Amino acid sequence: MVYNQKIRKIAQICGIVLLSIGLTACGSNQSGNGSSSQSSKGQQSQTRQMTDAMGHKVNVPVQPKRVLASYMEDYLVALGVKPVAQWSVSNGIQEYLQDDLKGVPTISYDLPFEEVQKFKPDLIIMNSASMVEGGKYEQYSQIAPTYVASKEQNNDWRKELRAVGKVLNKEAKAGQVLADYEKTAKKAKEKLAENGRTPSAAAIWLVNNKFFIVSQNVSSGTVLYNDLGLKVPDVVKEISAKAVSNWNAISLEKLTELDADYIFLINSDKNSATELDSALWKNIPAVKKHHVAEFSANSSWLYTGTIANQEIIRDVLKTIDK
Repeated sequence: MVYNQKIRKIAQICGIVLLSIGLTACGSNQSGNGSSSQSSKGQQSQTRQMTDAMGHKVNVPVQPKRVLASYMEDYLVALGVKPVAQWSVSNGIQEYLQDDLKGVPTISYDLPFEEVQKFKPDLIIMNSASMVEGGKYEQYSQIAPTYVASKEQNNDWRKELRAVGKVLNKEAKAGQVLADYEKTAKKAKEKLAENGRTPSAAAIWLVNNKFFIVSQNVSSGTVLYNDLGLKVPDVVKEISAKAVSNWNAISLEKLTELDADYIFLINSDKNSATELDSALWKNIPAVKKHHVAEFSANSSWLYTGTIANQEIIRDVLKTIDK
């Protein structure tokens, strides 16, 4: 089902396809008069040889022009790079990035070879080895040099941003983006703790009348609890201890035990969310206190990255710091 696909793809909820390729071309600088030297430089395609997480020697363009990094668009936008295509599933795209990705065509999340070939990338970034297993790497690398960022599914967005920055030859920019984010998060954390009592909170996703709760140290969970220092409710700790993905199923009965001061509800069901009318939901402590902030599936809460996380921080401050 679509929501299962999204669960495994969001803010690292699975290892959704991320590619990094470098188009190679050789050439040597010729000595001679000014005009022949300029002509040589114009014909030369500059590359750097890099070793990816799987040990492949990949010739990556020094200045890639046609980057495809599906589901890593947050990092690309933060680094000032517009991809040739953007990640999509049957029911949507990353809406929170559309001001920057306006006009960028979509590509299916599973990156069909024919579609990838159509976009003629000169650099593709894959986020995990699982996305190129079974001979897929060889097929992608025939389209363009392919760089795999991690052996495992990477749940550390900071490491992933730095990895993308390195492949794109934008390491300094990545460092500055991270430094700016840390300042924003630190300031927000201090603001939330000003009264001497740090509140607790939980992020819940409602889709097809089923509830999911974010794990403690991934996706929006790491923003709430690590970056902003909000208290982790016991229910979140319990579910996180045995979590297998970023968002984990939780029953409405279990939610009544949620000892959170605030709930951030991502409502994919909109007006068809019948569970929100139930007595059990209305008996949850934060609901009874009217401490529920509701967001649509188009918001950044289901994703991760510098831009997504900054939007989450703004949402938290608007909700709690009233």
